[in-house]
Amino acid sequence: MTADDITTGRFGTLSHLRRYDALALTALVWFLGKFLRYAFPPLFGQFQTIYGVSRTALGAAFTGLMLVYAAMQFPSGYVADRVGSVGVITVGGVVTGLGALAMVVDAPFAVLAGAMLLIGAGTGTYKTVAIDLLARVYPSETGRALGVFDTTGSMAGVAAPAAVVAAAALPGVFGAPWRTLFLAGGLAALGVALTFLVRVPRHLREQPTGAGGSDSAPQLREYISLFRRPKFSAFVTVTILFSFTYNGLVAFLPLYLTGAGGLPSVTANLLYSSLFAVSLVQLVTGEASDRIGVLPLLAGTLVTATAGLVGLVVLSGTAGAVGLGASVVVLGVGAHGYRPVRGAYLVDVLPESVAGGSLGVVRTLLVAAGAVGPAAVGYLSEVSGFRVAFGVLTAVLGAAAALTVLLWVIDR
Repeated sequence: MTADDITTGRFGTLSHLRRYDALALTALVWFLGKFLRYAFPPLFGQFQTIYGVSRTALGAAFTGLMLVYAAMQFPSGYVADRVGSVGVITVGGVVTGLGALAMVVDAPFAVLAGAMLLIGAGTGTYKTVAIDLLARVYPSETGRALGVFDTTGSMAGVAAPAAVVAAAALPGVFGAPWRTLFLAGGLAALGVALTFLVRVPRHLREQPTGAGGSDSAPQLREYISLFRRPKFSAFVTVTILFSFTYNGLVAFLPLYLTGAGGLPSVTANLLYSSLFAVSLVQLVTGEASDRIGVLPLLAGTLVTATAGLVGLVVLSGTAGAVGLGASVVVLGVGAHGYRPVRGAYLVDVLPESVAGGSLGVVRTLLVAAGAVGPAAVGYLSEVSGFRVAFGVLTAVLGAAAALTVLLWVIDR
């Protein structure tokens, strides 16, 4: 056996791994972007002390990040339809890295909020474009690829709170250990973005990279016309309701567990990590969507997520870490299981010629709705308490689950 035997695929080892390097790099870009985003909620308590700001201000800053993230969805998809996906994701990775590096500077809260907006702008180019890119690179394994992609991104939610805890024991840049975390994350984001630029284009050499070579670029009306389909519009409504709930929940779950749940901060952050640790379920639901269809899985995952959130609200203040932890796990299984199936459904129903921009339109709507979540939860938690705020999230997610079950029944 020679090195050439392995390289040329006689034994399949290296050639098989190289086939998935586009998936690995795309997922790693997404992981780093979400890692930097999920590092903020566990730091909100420190930010309140350091900057002397309210929960409403912190929620508004996080909402600003998500609004910029939302605003980038359609432009990034539209540009990718015209000039290709690789350049769009690379630029997003560079912008994300620069935003993280701006967090290293010891400056007023306004600068921190501005760096959050920059991170939102950079990461806003990822998901929409990556879904279409992976669907073209792995056309017969789209559900599987999206399951790996979403799972890797969700693992950032496990890593970020743990990294915040670990960073507290490290020497800090400008006296704050969490700044070291953003320094490392920013440098990693820049390095992975450049590697992505070098490695991924070869997978697209024999495939169209978008509408870049076409004389007739997609028009806005082609994207908007999709919403004339009642079932499609209903599904978009489901994604909007889910996004509002999920983002509001993720932004304040650590403070909810300490405030309404009465748990110590370290325990709350560990349970916050568990919400993302169960995201391995996405590998199962993504694979299953290639085999048995999407609507049954969409209905089942949303019902599961709703049940977990109900438990979180009902048990807060009466159950300890075990009961609340179980509710967080059930919530995580449903919420994460839903995500790759949602992506597979959208890829399946959207015309290929406008897939990037169409996904951008949908994701603009759902991310914009999600961006309102943190501000709404922050405000309601200060006016009426955390249990009321999370009760509202439960009702919204329940409505999404009911509408999905209705779509499944109609489809059958």
